[in-house]
Amino acid sequence: MSSENPGDRGSRWSDLDRPPLNATALRDALVRPDTLWTSLDVLDSVGSTNTVLVERVRAGEAGEGSVLVAEEQTAGRGRLERGWSAPARSGIFLSVALEPAPPVQRWGWLPLLTGVAAAAALARAGGVDMLLKWPNDLLTEIGDEERKIGGILAERAGERMVVVGLGLNVSLREEELPVPQAGSLALAGAPGRDRDPLLRALLRSLETWYGRWRDADGDPAACGLLEAYAAGCSTLGREVRAELPGGESVTGEAVAVDGDGRLVLATQQGLQRPVGAGDIVHLRPARGE
Repeated sequence: MSSENPGDRGSRWSDLDRPPLNATALRDALVRPDTLWTSLDVLDSVGSTNTVLVERVRAGEAGEGSVLVAEEQTAGRGRLERGWSAPARSGIFLSVALEPAPPVQRWGWLPLLTGVAAAAALARAGGVDMLLKWPNDLLTEIGDEERKIGGILAERAGERMVVVGLGLNVSLREEELPVPQAGSLALAGAPGRDRDPLLRALLRSLETWYGRWRDADGDPAACGLLEAYAAGCSTLGREVRAELPGGESVTGEAVAVDGDGRLVLATQQGLQRPVGAGDIVHLRPARGE
């Protein structure tokens, strides 16, 4: 069901603070012959946009450039199968299908690329400075603390396809947050909180960065992605604990992101340990803060 027909949640005017997305206007603005985006569907409610789009790709019903947006996610997923939920029309719940031409070993840059694109779009259209927490969190400062307002999830959808999902808290109030460490654009005082222009800005920025990365055959340094990510990454320069798959834990200073998108830790033993997957806990502020 399209958001243009909200169904059993009542009139589109029932919550003036949270109007529905204008699916027709979004398609007119974004789905054009000279753009990456080939289709855009806005669903009223869905379990997970990533799950639905992965299923469509595998069934041959969606290809590169397909965009799926939901007004509400009832079973959204983050990394490590963590849940991601929010009230209806309070955020942006978005998944896109991509068929990357660069070598598979460089696909690990896709969630980082999405983070860079989202941070740039939100700074421009939302009017709020964003920070990136490796590998896939979007943070902003609310009061005197960094709080998560968005997350990214990339997953394979066949041999050559990847679905990248982005969840962003836009209008959530303090009492609606799933955990105290979460935040929203509203709580950050962002002047731009209209979801339609935010969504257009996000997809245009993602198209730009994906095109640069693809044209450079996935080389993050050649397309400027490595430099841009490092400049916006709040993890770098911090003492962190990496909780790795399998239960291992590594503590050290996050000193770099390498060419494969891995976080490099300088451990107390004097070793440099690249981390390709895991949960990162910021232990202390970056030096000089």
